[in-house]
Amino acid sequence: MSARDDPARLLARYSRIASQLRDLFATVTDPVSRMASVAALVQAKMSHHSWTGFYRVEGEELLVGPYQGPLACLLLERDVGVCWTSVREKEAVVVADVHAFEGHIACDPRTRSEVVVPVLGADGAVRAVLDVDSTQPDAFTEADVEGLEMLAALIYA
Repeated sequence: MSARDDPARLLARYSRIASQLRDLFATVTDPVSRMASVAALVQAKMSHHSWTGFYRVEGEELLVGPYQGPLACLLLERDVGVCWTSVREKEAVVVADVHAFEGHIACDPRTRSEVVVPVLGADGAVRAVLDVDSTQPDAFTEADVEGLEMLAALIYA
């Protein structure tokens, strides 16, 4: 049984990643540097991720931030897709089949499922989203959501 098949093991893996990042972030508060470190470490440690990265809220736009994986869309069309849904609702969005999600933006046609969690600033406003894709259908669980929310909370901590 893999960590992916066992929610407790999966969440423990995210907790270990969070612990490593907390130590690393003790001397660096820059959010873009933190995003880069989160994307790199998560992509390296989680085998079911095909793309891990951030889209930053810049005015009325979502611009690609630090990421690991195939080439990404640089700018996401306003109010369309999974990332904008997460920004609008200020909550995580799990999509088991991206082809069934109305308005899904296909940056990589191999993507089959996706999870997006908001990254909140100290004022509670959404500053970015942490976006993770998989080439496997239905790849993400509530344990992924909980783990990714734990990591997103470190960006502006």
